[in-house]
Amino acid sequence: MLDVQICADLRLPGVSSMNHRQTYRQKLALEKTALAALGLVSERYAGISNIEFRMTYYRRGLDAVLMTRTLSFSPADHAGFHLKCMEEGCSGGGFDLAPVVAGLAKSRKRTTKGKAYCHGMNHSFGHASIAYEVNIQYHKQVK
Repeated sequence: MLDVQICADLRLPGVSSMNHRQTYRQKLALEKTALAALGLVSERYAGISNIEFRMTYYRRGLDAVLMTRTLSFSPADHAGFHLKCMEEGCSGGGFDLAPVVAGLAKSRKRTTKGKAYCHGMNHSFGHASIAYEVNIQYHKQVK
């Protein structure tokens, strides 16, 4: 029993970080595959020429505004509208704005505003939210 404990305490330098890098690379590869499976904006929403998200990230605490951010998607971009939670320690959370884009495209509306909350695993409930504005530009129809 003692020999097992001694062997467990002996670690080669850099081995742990190598495993972490490999795990991180695998995670990135899975995310890239999932994003490619969603297809392009031009494939999912043929009449759209541009999608713009204006967001303000909020978190609980004294410094409530974490950041403001603007993202633009062209027809050549992947149609992945799930944004990760920026709160450190959050796992499995984020903000899925795909239903918002789908609703706008279906009704041919140009803009909407709203709020979304992260439901990921963290030490506190309601740890992060965003206020968003989504603007869509459609291709001009030739008559």
